[in-house]
Amino acid sequence: MTPDAAPAPVSAVIIAVGSELLTPHKVDTNSLYLTEQLERVGLAVRRKLVTGDDAAEIGDALRQALRPGELIILTGGLGPTDDDRTRETVAEVLGLPLAEDTAIVADIRARFAARGLEMPDLNRRQALVPAGAGVLGNRRGTAPGLWMDHGGAIVVLLPGPPRELRPMFERHVFARLAERTGVSGIYRRVLRIAGRAESAVESVAYPVYSAWQTADPPIATTVLSSLGQIELHLSTRAPRPEDAERRLDAATSELAAVLGRDLFSSNGSALEVVVGDLLRRHGLQVAVAESCTGGLVTSRLTDVPGSSAYVRAGWVAYSNEAKIAALAVDAGLLEAHGAVSEEVAAAMAQGARSRAGADVGLGVTGIAGPGGGTVDKPVGTVWVALEGPGSARRARRLQLPGERERVKFQASQAALDMLRRTLLRLQADPG
Repeated sequence: MTPDAAPAPVSAVIIAVGSELLTPHKVDTNSLYLTEQLERVGLAVRRKLVTGDDAAEIGDALRQALRPGELIILTGGLGPTDDDRTRETVAEVLGLPLAEDTAIVADIRARFAARGLEMPDLNRRQALVPAGAGVLGNRRGTAPGLWMDHGGAIVVLLPGPPRELRPMFERHVFARLAERTGVSGIYRRVLRIAGRAESAVESVAYPVYSAWQTADPPIATTVLSSLGQIELHLSTRAPRPEDAERRLDAATSELAAVLGRDLFSSNGSALEVVVGDLLRRHGLQVAVAESCTGGLVTSRLTDVPGSSAYVRAGWVAYSNEAKIAALAVDAGLLEAHGAVSEEVAAAMAQGARSRAGADVGLGVTGIAGPGGGTVDKPVGTVWVALEGPGSARRARRLQLPGERERVKFQASQAALDMLRRTLLRLQADPG
């Protein structure tokens, strides 16, 4: 570290520059990549900003982010055209004069010459370097990156194209940051819970994780509600991955003790992956009969590689006629109880199991909306039923909120979770 170099940064801000990123046609993938890499050197990203190619907006974003101990990475806006304004704007905000670097000019000219072209004079803009900045070479383009220590902060400029940004970061930025931070990485664990509301998860989890906030090292915990499940995100710093894994393993065990079987994944796995592992472990096959979910349960199961080992068959029996013809549902049940009923869901599960010769049958029927609801069976009413393995039988009525897509997904989640819990009971009592 040079005598006037900034100290080790404690957090990071990413400013993505590019008017195209403010449209629905371009996604800022650079920020996701950089966040992942920064966590490897122990830096948490506290803010991400996206701004257009406007000098005033870029300047405002940089001024908001500048503070001692901060790493600010700006991506994009380093090209040769008039709307590429990142370099000049950063120099102005930091009060640094720009000067042309003749070595950069020579490198750009050589790149053009290698393709039999003459370098346009416009490209000389890319050779402007703020006083005291370090130049980061670009092997895949004409825009060099820049590194500046300023007022206790670090400001890094990287090109926008990912094929240029990624190798530049890995070659020139990662090692410098690791040297300053001591490579104390941030490590994460994602726990997923089904069958409990967010407040119910918080009520049992908070007494456990609140004690970790003052531990050494501390573990930060975030409770997130997503469709059909609750997630607990744990994160901690550690000098070595194995240290973090031991700490996170112990924390996961503490939470598992209070969450019980509602915790379906301690490594971020999706529910369909967990269910597939259980089916494979028990050597069982499942068949699915679906109405309101339109094949979503089967689709999720078969999204998992190797699922042919445990998925036997699936039916989308949407109409009553299809339920009768494909699954042998008794017409009398449909007439007496309606398609959305415990009796019909159970008959669908039994029909799928029998017709496919499977060990387990799942049946799902409901009203996804927006129309079709009644006073007794409003939109969001769903019945899920299970037949097998053996003589196991289960059925459950759900009242699911939201629009059509949300109802369908939550119904598929409930069906998969019913199967998971049944298989867990089988595991606990194999006899």
